[in-house]
Order: sequence, then C-alpha cells, then structure tokens
Amino acid sequence: MALHAASAATPQATPDTPAGLEKLSRRRIFFGHQSVGANLLEGMGRLMSRGGPAPQVREVREPTAAVAPGTLAHAMLGHNEQPESKLADFERYMDGGMAAQTDVALLKFCYIDFNVHTDARALFARYRATLDGLKARHPQVTFVHVTVPLTTVQSGAKAWLKELMGRSVWGVGENVTREAFNALMRQTYAGKEPLFDLATLESTRPDGTPETYTLNGRAYPAMVAAYSNDGGHLNEVGQARLATAFIDFLAALPPATRTSPAQAVP
Repeated sequence: MALHAASAATPQATPDTPAGLEKLSRRRIFFGHQSVGANLLEGMGRLMSRGGPAPQVREVREPTAAVAPGTLAHAMLGHNEQPESKLADFERYMDGGMAAQTDVALLKFCYIDFNVHTDARALFARYRATLDGLKARHPQVTFVHVTVPLTTVQSGAKAWLKELMGRSVWGVGENVTREAFNALMRQTYAGKEPLFDLATLESTRPDGTPETYTLNGRAYPAMVAAYSNDGGHLNEVGQARLATAFIDFLAALPPATRTSPAQAVP
C-alpha cells in the first residue's frame, strides 16, 4: 500500500463568500448531520464572525420548530454507525413539518457509518428510495445530496507492522467502502441534481492535487492529513476549507420558487 501525503496551508474565504453569506441570510435551510457536520458549522461560524449579512445558525429538536427566513436550521440525526436511523430521522423531520418551512434540505452521513462490511450498494438504494419519496411529497424543497466524508489512512511504522502481521490498516478498507457509496452518488446525481462533493474536497490538497493511497493496484481517495487532528474530524484548516466551499455551493443554488406554503405530509 502506497500513501501520498502533503502539508496544507489554511484556506482562505473566496471573494464570493461574503456575497454567499448575504444570499443565505434570505434563505431557509435544514441540515441533518452528526459530528463532522458540527465541524462544518464551526467553520461557518468563524467566517460569519467577520461581519456582514449572514444566516442565523440554529439547532432544532423537533420537526415543527419554527424556521424564519435567513435561518440555517440543523439537527443531530439518528445514531452513528446506524445510517438507516439517520435516513429515518431525516424523513421524519421533513414529513413532520420541516419541509413546509424550508427551501433547501440536506442529509450528511458520517465516516463512522461505513466499515469494511457495509453494503454500499444496498445502503445507496435505501438512500435513493428515501430521497425519491421526499422529492415527490415535497417538490417545493431543493434536496441536496452530500458525499460521505473520508478519513486519513494510517501510515508509518505502526501501519507497516500491521501489514506485516496481516492486520488491517486503519482507514484503508473503510475508505474503499465510502468511495463505493460516493461513486454511486456521483453517477446518479452529478450534473442532474445538487451534489455537494464533501469527499472530494477532503481528499484534495490546496494545490489541487489528490490525496490517494493504492490498494491492489487501484488508487483510492483519503482525507488530507492536514485537514484533521484525529484522522476523521475536521480541524480549523479543514473547517475553513469545507465551510467556504459549503457557503459558496449553497449560495449558488437557484432561488426557491415557492408560491404558497407547503403542507406537511401527515
């Protein structure tokens, strides 16, 4: 197994970021997530602290919680290592009243939801069926798809020793499964529906080159080590990179075409 690593400088906000925050200050967004999503919101908070119009970031705990214009509402969905519970919770929020109050909605799985035994194809089929149902029931909402975050791959003496002993190296098999799911996301939605490719951002260095490792003659993406302090969660460098891209992505979505309040599906 070969691993290509690089250092990274702190990414800066793009020239479009203040304008993007201003656009988001007029939209209503619902974001379902767990810890990496919280990292992303931390990065957004730092960018918003620089001043200027920006959305209010607010945690909600019930589907019927009021969401005012200019709010990025977010909720911790389901349980880690149980991705189906996150899908069910996202559906519960949307059908329970959140869809009636938001223009944009998105669900993000976590890297810990995937291991070497995860059936990526079966989980994607469940994801697609859930989103198809939500889009049919709530056509006024723009649903955004998000690729699964990656982790770094263990390297150095410990990784070498594990390989020598025939033991699995942390991140190697798990990232293969995550990439299998992400490939299905890209094949299905890229260029057709909004897709925030978080995994590609995490595995791309500031100079634009990819972070990869080789397994059985094939290259797989991994998180750039400089974007994390523990190999999975985003540090300030990673937060700045992802939050900047997230703001710019959401701001570039077409404005909502809602003509009347949507009705929640009982």
